[in-house]
Amino acid sequence: MLKKIALGIVLLIVAVLGYATTQPDSFAIERRISINAAPEKVFANINDFHLWEAWSPWAKMDPDMKVTYSGPTSGPGAVYEWTGNSDVGTGRMEITGSTPPSNVTIKLDFLEPFESHNTTVFTLAPSAAGTDVTWAMSGPANYMSKLMTTFVSMDKMLGGDFERGLQQLKTVAEK
Repeated sequence: MLKKIALGIVLLIVAVLGYATTQPDSFAIERRISINAAPEKVFANINDFHLWEAWSPWAKMDPDMKVTYSGPTSGPGAVYEWTGNSDVGTGRMEITGSTPPSNVTIKLDFLEPFESHNTTVFTLAPSAAGTDVTWAMSGPANYMSKLMTTFVSMDKMLGGDFERGLQQLKTVAEK
């Protein structure tokens, strides 16, 4: 009986590991919000990493997070590096593209707890209410990512953070 249970557990583990290999080789997450502020004002809060502390959902998860800035204050070449608790990990962001007041592209490198290299894009479009903001992130899915997303999707893992961040950005920009 014990051998049958052990064999069942081994087969279940092999099935999960095998299923993970069938998952997509990339992922994408996207959230949107309408902000009652001019695109230039919203753009300024995204294009300058020094202003992220006021609205970033991860800054609130670890108030003791260590942050280092380098490069220009804003725009292409601006760099934000962080080391934090297990909720925020360690990583680096660099603005690689910036078109005022409509687009900011960021190279996002997570180093801990899991290494990954992604692209984040903020797109801003004028609207009757002010500005429609889209926050999107995409990247490759290595085997560990595929295994994790067998149990919970990247969208579910990070989507709520994007929603909180956009709501906080709305609050900051509408002041």
